[in-house]
Amino acid sequence: MKQAGSGQAGPWRRFALLAGLAMAVTGGGLYLFIVTVDPWNILPFSPPLARIPVTSNARYTMPALAHAPQFDSVIIGTSTSRLMQPAVLGPALGAHFLNMAMNSASPWEQSRELDAFVRTHPAPRVVLIGIDAAWCHPRPGSLSGPNRPWPEWMYGHPPAAGYLHMASLYALQEAANEFLWLAGRKAQRFGTDGYTSFVPPDSQYDPARVQAIFSRWAPPDTTPAPPGMADTPPAGMDLLADMLARMPATTRRVVWFPPASTFLHGTPGSVADARLEACRLGVSQVTAPRHDTLVLDFSHNTALTADRDNFWDPLHYRQPVARRIMADITAAITTGHVDDPAVEMPPAPAPP
Repeated sequence: MKQAGSGQAGPWRRFALLAGLAMAVTGGGLYLFIVTVDPWNILPFSPPLARIPVTSNARYTMPALAHAPQFDSVIIGTSTSRLMQPAVLGPALGAHFLNMAMNSASPWEQSRELDAFVRTHPAPRVVLIGIDAAWCHPRPGSLSGPNRPWPEWMYGHPPAAGYLHMASLYALQEAANEFLWLAGRKAQRFGTDGYTSFVPPDSQYDPARVQAIFSRWAPPDTTPAPPGMADTPPAGMDLLADMLARMPATTRRVVWFPPASTFLHGTPGSVADARLEACRLGVSQVTAPRHDTLVLDFSHNTALTADRDNFWDPLHYRQPVARRIMADITAAITTGHVDDPAVEMPPAPAPP
């Protein structure tokens, strides 16, 4: 006697097999599309297409740029270093810069970026490292890990390992963006030298709007600093020292403090003020023994930092300020002297 319902087993089994086959074919096709387009230009066997950075999280785009042979110099830092323009700094210094500065980059992330660059360029011509709140007041865990999603498999691992990480919706999304650009259907947003202006055009500057931003910004800690705070360098200076030690003596190192509005500096003797002084002390202790490192400090209380019209917000300066900084950095490297009251340049130690 035939069991009830057994007549439907065959069609359902065929449906399940066909559905599974369709999903396998579709999934395989999408995976093949991703690894062929190779949105982060990191896979060893993908076609040699003219790819560009398309991912907004620069942590995914920097490893491929770090390996590019056309660069011999690098800019490391957070968003306060992003306006340093390779096309301006490079010709003036006879160098080819890659700007690897990233929004909210932790000191650990900056160290890993420099690792990636030095692995392919073991003797950089110039290295710029920006020192700001990420170093002077590091967040918990930022000396040992990332602040944002971080593709560790791109940093120091065999390139073939990337194939294991391409089966994701994020990789599919970025492959689609890369494909649209390759097909001429998407405009380029991010520069192939790592530089992208993240501030509005200067023609859109509105002092009233900026004043409103200042009024909403979290104020600095103006409570009296505990005794000895200004004499206690922040954690992380060992990491900075290690970064500076990775290059040969021929590399010109520049450690610089980007300008922040005096709004953030705090009152003399306050916690905010002591924190910045302690950071300067830590940088000095790291750099003083070195004869290959310049220190430039744009974050003192000067006419530049006191004028809010120089900033989009308390932390981020405008393009004219960026051009002024680049001119000062160029002068410091080429002449050893900067004639600008906006910057303090500690005297370099005498050669041994």
